[in-house]
Amino acid sequence: MTPLRSNGLDTLRALAIVLVFTYHYSVFVSAEPSFGWASTAGWIGVDLFFVLSGYLIGNQVLSGLAQRRQLSLATFYARRALRTWPVFWVVLTAYFLLPSIMGGRPPPALWKFLTFTQNYQLQPGTAFSHAWSLCIEEQFYLVLPLTVLIAMRVGTRRYQAWLLLLALLATGIVARGVLWSIHGRADMGATPGYYPHIYYATLCRFDEFLPGIAVAMLKNFHPGLWLRLMARGSTLFWAGVAAVALAIYGVVSHFSADGDGYPFFMTVFGYSCIAAAFSVLVASALSEGSPLHFVRIPGASPIARWSYSIYLSHKAVAFMLDRFAQQHAIGPWFELLAIAAGSVAVGALLYRLVELPFMKLRDRRFPSLFRAPQPGTGAQGATNA
Repeated sequence: MTPLRSNGLDTLRALAIVLVFTYHYSVFVSAEPSFGWASTAGWIGVDLFFVLSGYLIGNQVLSGLAQRRQLSLATFYARRALRTWPVFWVVLTAYFLLPSIMGGRPPPALWKFLTFTQNYQLQPGTAFSHAWSLCIEEQFYLVLPLTVLIAMRVGTRRYQAWLLLLALLATGIVARGVLWSIHGRADMGATPGYYPHIYYATLCRFDEFLPGIAVAMLKNFHPGLWLRLMARGSTLFWAGVAAVALAIYGVVSHFSADGDGYPFFMTVFGYSCIAAAFSVLVASALSEGSPLHFVRIPGASPIARWSYSIYLSHKAVAFMLDRFAQQHAIGPWFELLAIAAGSVAVGALLYRLVELPFMKLRDRRFPSLFRAPQPGTGAQGATNA
């Protein structure tokens, strides 16, 4: 069944969609830094979504394995499909049937969306381009359970699982280093390839799920250490705030330099650092001593529930209302309020009419990721000492 919601994680999820909204509004509507630093660095909301997914899905899988239960691949994929596909298909259908209303530009080929490969060499500015992050998420959902089952089958021990995590992190860093040398330097005239080959690329962004998985591994496979961390929730929170603030400074000041291309450090290590910083906040959100746990921000919980639908639809809402505002000479502040309210309203409607019914169907038909335990059997491998 669907677990009880965490106030801290809801706050972070709401923060993620707000960051993305501020960035997209400044890029696609106002064409100016309407929200200060968030107008420049708001894209890191996607990185926060990646870390949250790494933890939430990793915890679902690893918590069962820690209890020596057997993961069902078919059930895992069915649950993920019922959670993410229906509302995506609804929005995707609107983009293809009503392109002039939804964005004014033709989207990439339909098969790329249906196979979740639209992010491959994606050019910025195409309709529904922000679905690139969903593509990487779906690829993550495909690979994670397979990796876990293989690790269990070969008898992977806990220290080996950590080594694998570090090796995957290094793979992402090395990939960005190699691709930066081709697409990141202005003196080579190749920076137009930065977004298609680095920013949107699975190989260059998949490692941002790993810090979230690391949090799940600590929680499920190192209970003693986890309890000690949870007893320091306030310290974790302020450490996470400081780390995220430093990451934001790096993005605002050093992500790109006009005429000089994309700096080496922020490209090669910056994405990993951003994800690591957010993972500290994710860990703190799970502690009762963290402000993220006990401080309730009005509206954060519903915004978190609607965040997926808001993410999928907010650019189209912004496009339609911005065009209406331009035609009727509506002032910028009223336009901002209208677009923000419209994005939330459409997201809430899609959640209520599409997401929620399919989540209820999922929980009825596939209530657990794990097969019913059989006498005398148990999971082996990564849960071993």
